[in-house]
Amino acid sequence: MINGVIIKELKKNEDDRGHLIEIYRHDEIDYQVAMSYLSWTKPGVSRGPHEHVYQSDYFIFPGPGTFRLYLWDRRSNSSTNGEKMTLDVGVDNPSVVIVPPGVVHGYQAISQEPALSINFPDKLYRGILKGEEVDEIRWEKDPNSPYQIP
Repeated sequence: MINGVIIKELKKNEDDRGHLIEIYRHDEIDYQVAMSYLSWTKPGVSRGPHEHVYQSDYFIFPGPGTFRLYLWDRRSNSSTNGEKMTLDVGVDNPSVVIVPPGVVHGYQAISQEPALSINFPDKLYRGILKGEEVDEIRWEKDPNSPYQIP
């Protein structure tokens, strides 16, 4: 485990109508949502790796599809600095993963069908009215990056 990363397996509450999954409760996790988006990723396609200086990400991987999630701790003041973590999340392991600033993260759709992710970051993308710089260090643009998704 990487210090500060929160992983919560999601419980499917099923009945004859289908199923329901709680994805956020403020009485379980102290987290302030600023915006949200969902993303469909085609099979074999990767997103990231990148990191944020200020932003935390609240990823939900509910399925359909499956991702291989990669995390690297770059925080110099962290007890898990330098550690890497890999986790399969999605339809067979629906999960919430909260990634704090300074943790490099990326994921790849490893299922045969497109995979769904939802994010509730705690900062607005590009700030109010999209008037600020993007809070990202885009490691995927550096061919010599130590953070690679195979």
